[in-house]
Order: sequence, then C-alpha cells, then structure tokens
Amino acid sequence: MEPTRKSDLKKARTLQILNVIYDAIEVIVALIAGIIANSSALIGWALDSTIEVLSATTLGWRLHGELKGIDKKQVNRRKKITLYVIAVSFTLVCIFISYDSVTKLLSQQTSSWSTMGLIILVTSLLINPILIHFKRKYGRKLDSPALLADAKDTFICLYQTIVVLAGLLLVNWFGWWWADPVAALLIVPYAAKEGWEAYTKARDISIDEK
Repeated sequence: MEPTRKSDLKKARTLQILNVIYDAIEVIVALIAGIIANSSALIGWALDSTIEVLSATTLGWRLHGELKGIDKKQVNRRKKITLYVIAVSFTLVCIFISYDSVTKLLSQQTSSWSTMGLIILVTSLLINPILIHFKRKYGRKLDSPALLADAKDTFICLYQTIVVLAGLLLVNWFGWWWADPVAALLIVPYAAKEGWEAYTKARDISIDEK
C-alpha cells in the first residue's frame, strides 16, 4: 500500500471515529430533550441520527480493515451485513415517526420548548458542514464511493436539522402546535429513501466477488 494512501486511510478512519463520538452524544441529548418536551421531531431526529452512528461505525470498520489488509470478500461481507442492518433500522424509524406524528396530529398534542434541543440542533448545524467537507475530501482522495455516500447522508441530516429546528421555533414563537409533528413527518421520505437504497445495495453485493 502506498504511504500516501495509508496516511489518508488513517485520517479518514479518525474522522469516522470522531463522527461516531459526536453522533452518539447527539442521539443521547436529542432523545432526552425530545422525551422531556414531548417532541416528535426531536425524537425522530435522534432516532435518525442512530443510523448515522451505524453508518459511520461501519465505514470506520471497513477503513480499518483495508489498513489491516483484509481481502475483498471480507470487505463485501461487512458491507452487506451493515447495509441490511441500516435498511431495517431506517424502516423501524419510519414506522415509529409516522405513528407518533399522526397520533399527535389527531390528538392535537403540543410539544413544549426545549433549550437542550435548541442547543444540540444549533451545534449540529455547526458540526455537520465540517464533517461533510472532510468526508468529501477523503472520499475523493481515496476514490471511495462509501465515504462520498456517507457525506451525502450527513448532508441529509443537516437538512433534517434545519427542518426540526424550524418546527421547534414555530411552536415556540407562533404556537403552531402542528409544526412539530409535521416537521417529524418530513423526515420520513428521506429515511425511507435511504433505507430502500441501503437494501438494494446490500442485495446487489456478492460476497463471493473477488
């Protein structure tokens, strides 16, 4: 392995480790804030972020494997298993968000203000663009579709952050009780799309491929 590629692989792996650490914190804080505030959007955003943790962890695992010299068959096996896990996870997230949001719309349940939620959302708005930049950078350097796809997932997470933040502020500023569950429902199409893409990619991978 060329020294330059090895160096870039190490940097990309470190980036994924930092990504996992941040996303784990994001999930915990957002879940606590969402439960306290009875916010479908915050809870849905937190659950969707758990997929980011899975994705980043797996990609880090695969990068580590390349550094250790595992063969193509092992890489494909890891990728296939992980993509199926991600697909199932996205499906469960879609079901939960849809049920929770529709229930709250029908019962007209109102979420309360969450300072903790605001802080983690704004932090995410600052952190995610940095992660996107470096994932794209090393994705191009390593000619890695997986890293570039992960950058796309992080960009989608950034969009969802803006939507959830908007819902939180609309509830607080204008008293629009429906803004929170509607913001949560806007996450569903993207989660469903990513889940289906993960499933189709997993199905197309041949473990016996050399």
